[in-house]
Amino acid sequence: MDAKGVLTEAFGRLPELVHTAVHGLTADQLRWQPAKGANSIGWLVWHLTRVQDDHVADVMGTEQVYAGGDWPAKFGLKDPGETGYGHDASDVAAVAPESAQVLLDYYQAVHDRTVAWLADLTEADLDRVVDDNWDPPVTLGVRLISVYDDDAQHAGQAAYVRGLL
Repeated sequence: MDAKGVLTEAFGRLPELVHTAVHGLTADQLRWQPAKGANSIGWLVWHLTRVQDDHVADVMGTEQVYAGGDWPAKFGLKDPGETGYGHDASDVAAVAPESAQVLLDYYQAVHDRTVAWLADLTEADLDRVVDDNWDPPVTLGVRLISVYDDDAQHAGQAAYVRGLL
């Protein structure tokens, strides 16, 4: 299996993790925090989707899925640029998905765009430098691994919080 195949397989595993973490939960359960200031399931899944949406749109040179619709309002938010980075306890609590379905729909839209785009990549594309603010500069392949890693960790955290719930 080549690198593109590995990335496609990895990203292909995320939808089941996301679905398992949120399916069937109420809006109140999605906002439940296991401790004051802790991340809720809704925030974790919103954030992992925002990171994938933001980072993949950036390397694609296109608009984010979140910015192209009424997604912010469906999460109780106004700023389409928010991704969750730097959120404090009050910011986390402000993320209020209307339903589990809203989380699943937004995630699926971002996932579908990501895997369709991955299908058109070549091995050479993965070596393209996408961020030269680091030493060494970040390639597309490294950026995609970073996005997958962040998403998988947050999906696991959401599953853990669901277990506590």
